[in-house]
Amino acid sequence: MPGSRATHPTKESKADRREYFRIEDHIGLEIRRLTQGQDNDPDPFNGTPLESLKAEFRRLDQDVKAHLASLAERDRLLTGLVKSMNSKLDTLARIIAFEQNPLQPEDWQDVTLSEGGLSFCSSTRAWNKGDRIAVRMTLPPELYQPQALAEVLTAEPDDRGGARVHTEFVKLEDSDRQQIARHVMRWQIRQRQKE
Repeated sequence: MPGSRATHPTKESKADRREYFRIEDHIGLEIRRLTQGQDNDPDPFNGTPLESLKAEFRRLDQDVKAHLASLAERDRLLTGLVKSMNSKLDTLARIIAFEQNPLQPEDWQDVTLSEGGLSFCSSTRAWNKGDRIAVRMTLPPELYQPQALAEVLTAEPDDRGGARVHTEFVKLEDSDRQQIARHVMRWQIRQRQKE
């Protein structure tokens, strides 16, 4: 993605992956098994011709953020208004994108999520250690849709003929990692408010 930088775990980050805060959440989850050589596919979810428009949207968003930094020094009130309008447009874009590609009920499931990886239940035992998968998550209520390439670490069989699949993100754009981090933080805040 233009304007984004992917992070690739190193041996050191793999050892530290337990340091990420994990949450149990109910999210939209789309999974695609990758074959050899598909790791570099820019859109394993068969993007539409809108991909170039999405890239332009991201570029414009970065441009607005850059201008906000210099505007903040001169006019705090105007900066606050522009930030609110930018957030409103961003939310509207997520709503429109979600309405164009709504998830089916079976695409929503309970997962364990962190910035380092994801575990989910599979109805089959088709997953093996080392399998590479592309995942796209829909994180409510904000409807962020981060995408990542993940590697299966373990697949523990269950008594229903399926498996609990544990994965580690091996390729994750910085912007997607930030979306997951914000989601985890907001989830924690909501849980504290319930207590």
